[in-house]
Amino acid sequence: MPRLTPFRRIRLGQWLAALAALLLALAGWRGAGAQASGVLVLSIEGPLTSVHDLYLERTLAQAERENDQLVILQLNTPGGQLDLMDKLIARIRASRVPVVVFVSPRGATAGSAGTLITLAGHAAAMGPETVIGAASPVGGQGEDLGETLSAKIREDMQAHVRALTANRPPEAVALAEAMIEHAEAVTADEAYAVGLVDYLAADLPDLLRQLDGVTLTTLDGTPHRLATTGAAYRSAGQSVIEQLLNILTNPNVVFLLLSLGPLLILNELSSPGGWVAGFLGAVCLLLAFYGLGVLPVNWFGLLFIALAFVLLYMEVHAPTHGALATAGIGSLIVGALVLFNSPGTPSFFRVSVPLVIGVAISFSAVALALLTFALRAQARPVTTGVEALVGQEAVVRTPDSVHVAGEVWSAEPAEDEAGALEPGQKVIVAAVKGLRLRVKRRS
Repeated sequence: MPRLTPFRRIRLGQWLAALAALLLALAGWRGAGAQASGVLVLSIEGPLTSVHDLYLERTLAQAERENDQLVILQLNTPGGQLDLMDKLIARIRASRVPVVVFVSPRGATAGSAGTLITLAGHAAAMGPETVIGAASPVGGQGEDLGETLSAKIREDMQAHVRALTANRPPEAVALAEAMIEHAEAVTADEAYAVGLVDYLAADLPDLLRQLDGVTLTTLDGTPHRLATTGAAYRSAGQSVIEQLLNILTNPNVVFLLLSLGPLLILNELSSPGGWVAGFLGAVCLLLAFYGLGVLPVNWFGLLFIALAFVLLYMEVHAPTHGALATAGIGSLIVGALVLFNSPGTPSFFRVSVPLVIGVAISFSAVALALLTFALRAQARPVTTGVEALVGQEAVVRTPDSVHVAGEVWSAEPAEDEAGALEPGQKVIVAAVKGLRLRVKRRS
């Protein structure tokens, strides 16, 4: 086997060193290209619903898939149900991309469940004139809980708070517990002063400037050093389906759908033969029941709403000079208020009273008009087809035929008529028997 000369050994070593340097450079270039750089911004506004859970799940998965370095959750909510709050907190804590919860815009609130969601972020920030707190628990219908149940839920929430504020000053932990125990609420400056939140930021660019160089550690123990100065950020809006579902959690929209659906179905029942009104009515009811399944409602109110449309239907078939219609209007109003505005229901889940009264009166008038027209159409004499010949005047052509409606028909005297038909005689069509008319002389 030939041996390498010293010169060849040097040349081989140089080639190996150059190859190693090239591989290291390529690895560094690939690593730099894979480094997280983007910032994804999402917004949750209004009462918390299951739609926000879907939205948060989708956007966090998008941030991880697109290798973003940070997610900023802009929050403005009066709160929501505890089970939903737990889901949102779990998603934030389990995110592999750091999440900063930013209470904004100016004047926003992180109330009730929103308080714990803010503290669940890997960092928390608040904007000018924002408020956080008032996190005392209430029932699913917004009602006050019994003493024993309330104590259990408060203890559970306070344990959550202690876990979420474990790395914060004792004053911050005490304030967070007071928000649950005594429904205390504080401003952004007060929360920042005791260390309950990490940053005060005028707007999103100001927050990104303050976060530059900060290291946030996710639940899996991975440290993430942020480089947010000049970083490109993009907004992740809700999808079309999420926007539609969010609209369906508005109590005013749900009430309108719940009123319109039965009205269209009653019109279909009163004037059968079509399908558009019945189909649209069924769709309205299905959409309304989705909203009812999300909102905290008193289902007893549905009985009054159903009774209202039964009374309106009876008014048309058995007119009582408006008595049943008036009772129907009252029943619809009572049903809506019981359904959405039962005592203890949070204000943001209540239906507008003027809207309920206006819709009840308007829909009742429309229902009466549609049902009346439908019944009149049913009672109207037939104007087309063979049946339309009954009652028309005819002229006898031959003893067994007449001329009527521009046509010549076979004819015979009616059973109570005596004698044969005489040509030129004017008669009235009394009945149609197959293709033969039965006629009788004009009186």
